[in-house]
Amino acid sequence: MTKFRSEGIFSDCHPEVAAKRPSKGDAPLLRCYLLPMQIDVVSDTVCPWCYIGKRRLARALELRPEVEFDVRWRPFRLDPSVPRGGLDRRAYMKAKFGDGPGVKAMSETLRAAGLEEGIAFDFDSIERRPDTIDSHRLIRWAAAVGLQDAVVERLFQAYFTEGRDIGDPAVLEYLAADVGMDSVQVAELLAEDTDRAQVEREAALAGEMGITGVPTFIFANRFVLSGAREAEVLAKVIDKALDAEEEEPVSE
Repeated sequence: MTKFRSEGIFSDCHPEVAAKRPSKGDAPLLRCYLLPMQIDVVSDTVCPWCYIGKRRLARALELRPEVEFDVRWRPFRLDPSVPRGGLDRRAYMKAKFGDGPGVKAMSETLRAAGLEEGIAFDFDSIERRPDTIDSHRLIRWAAAVGLQDAVVERLFQAYFTEGRDIGDPAVLEYLAADVGMDSVQVAELLAEDTDRAQVEREAALAGEMGITGVPTFIFANRFVLSGAREAEVLAKVIDKALDAEEEEPVSE
């Protein structure tokens, strides 16, 4: 659907979209924008809050059906010290967090939050704590074929609900095929270390930008929000970014 800007507001929304918008008197308030809003999500594939944040972002986007979005997933490494072959997860978690009641409480909090978003976390099934560089490489390649969101979702699902080792190239090849990517090509790229240095650099860049926790959402290169916030909170930031865009002069 082609959209044209008129006095800062698009006036040719599809009738079904207009019907979903709040109205002022008899006239629906329409907000259809010329270009998709870019949302960068800085995330790690072994971060349970990032999985929850992904689901909440999806709900936030559904709350704004009149706006087009361009969601881009950016790499982050929660622990760059994890070796390429990964580690035993139980030993890793014990060394990092201990084995006191606080760990169990943390897991229960995550399970409860996950269920609210349709995620059945199965932490007990996870045997390996992988290095996540290769999973981020897969996400990078998926963007080129329009399957980035599907790959991110499948990686989270595989790790957190199926206990798969997403640092294993064979698992990544399987997951790539599962969402419609060319698994043979993915296998070749993984074996050649294609884009590894670029992904490592981008992950390091997030830290240089001051990002210390994930998920972190960057809306339209303007507003940054950290944490797996509720969908309604994310939607309000989307509105704020849209308002800022409207305040800028429109180039002819």
